[in-house]
Amino acid sequence: MTHPATATDTDFSSANPHALATILDASKTQRIIATLDIFDISGIKLWAQDQPVSQALRRKLLDRQLRAPLESCLKVENGVTARTLADAVQALLYEPIPLATLLHPHADALLRESATLPVHPVVQLLLSASRASSPARFQHTIHAMALNGALMLTHGGSTADLRTAMLCGLLHDLGEMYIGPEFGEADTERTLDFLSYQQLVVHPHVGSLLIKQLTDYPAEIARAVAEHHERMDGSGFPHCLQGEQASPLGRLLAVTESTLAALADEQAPVSRASISLRVVPGEFDLRWIGLISQVVRDQPPAVAHCRANELKTRLTRLSETMDDASETAAALLHEAMSDDLKRALALTEHLLNRLRRGLTTTGLWQLDPVSAPIAAEVEAVEGELRYRLRCIERAVRLRAGLLTDQDTQRLDRVCQRLRISV
Repeated sequence: MTHPATATDTDFSSANPHALATILDASKTQRIIATLDIFDISGIKLWAQDQPVSQALRRKLLDRQLRAPLESCLKVENGVTARTLADAVQALLYEPIPLATLLHPHADALLRESATLPVHPVVQLLLSASRASSPARFQHTIHAMALNGALMLTHGGSTADLRTAMLCGLLHDLGEMYIGPEFGEADTERTLDFLSYQQLVVHPHVGSLLIKQLTDYPAEIARAVAEHHERMDGSGFPHCLQGEQASPLGRLLAVTESTLAALADEQAPVSRASISLRVVPGEFDLRWIGLISQVVRDQPPAVAHCRANELKTRLTRLSETMDDASETAAALLHEAMSDDLKRALALTEHLLNRLRRGLTTTGLWQLDPVSAPIAAEVEAVEGELRYRLRCIERAVRLRAGLLTDQDTQRLDRVCQRLRISV
C-alpha cells in the first residue's frame, strides 16, 4: 500500500493549513508568539520576532515556502509542560472510567515519570494548541501516554523503557493535526469515500515525519508512531506490515490504540478491550496485553445495559449483515469489472471470513446473552463487531482506490451492507 500523495513528501517547508488553523484557534485563548523572524524562502520577512500570532498570519503565509518550518518559529506562553502532563495523569487516575482501572497498579511510576518527560518546543506548541482547540484530542493523548507506559511496566520495562513508551503514546497522534477535521477518527459512524479514507490513514506517516524532521526524539519513537495502526496479520495501515516488520514499540502502540478505541464509550467494561484484542487471533503482539487480561480476570462481572433478548436480536442482525455483505461481494466478483474492484471484493470476503473464524476460534460467537453472568461480555462482542464492520469498509475502500462511476456504485452496494443500524 502506498502513501497518499498528499503527504508522501511532507517537508514542512510551507504551513499546513489544518495545523495552522488549530494554532490560530488556540491563539484566541493563549498567547502564541514568534520566537524569531519568519521569512519566506526568498528572504521576505512575513512576521516579526516576539509578535503574537493572529489571523493576519494566515494571509501572510498563503502559498509561501518558508525558510524554516513554522512549527519551529512559534511558542506558546504558559503552554503544556511535563508538569501539565503529570497533573493530567493524576486527574485521569481519579476518573470513574475503565481506563483508570488499568492504570492504578502503576500509578506511582506513571506520575513520577510523566513529570520528567522532555517536551520538545515543537511538541509543546502542538500539544498546547491541541489542548486549547480540541480538549478531546488532548485527552486521548494523555490516555495513550499513560496506558502505553502501564503496559510497558507490566512487561517489566526499565525506567528508560517507560519514558520511551510514554513519549510514544504522547506523540502518536500529532499527525492528526495535519489532516482536515472532517477526516478525524472520532466520527466513526460516517460513510467516507476513498479520498476521505486516504486522508485519514496518512496521519501516522505525517506524525512520524514531523518527529524525524522537527524534533530530536529517538528514531525508534518516530518509527513506532508510523506503525501505531499496523496489525501483525497485515490488516493495518498505512503499510500493511506483518509480524515483526513492525517494531516492538509500534506493536505496543497498536495494543494501546485498540484498547482506547474499545474503551472510547465510557460505559464499556474493561472486558470490551480484552475482546477487541483477541477477536481476531494474530492481530496483536500477545506480550503487550497481559495487563488487560489480568485486570479483566480480577474485575467483578460487568452488568449488561441491554436486555438478553435485545442482544440476541442484535447478534442475529449482525450475523445476517455479515452474510449479506459476503454474498454480495461474491456475486459481484462474477461480473465484468476492474482488477482494483476485484481485489477490493476479494478483500471483503477475506476479512469477513477471518472475523467469523476468529469469533468461532475464541468462542465469542457461541456466547448466549440469556446466561446472565456473561450478558455483558456478549454486549461487548456485539459492540466490537459493529466497530469491525466499519473497519472492513475502510480497508475495502482503500484497497479499491479510485474507481469508475459504475464500479464505485458496485462497491457502494457492498459497503452499504457492511453498515448496520439496530
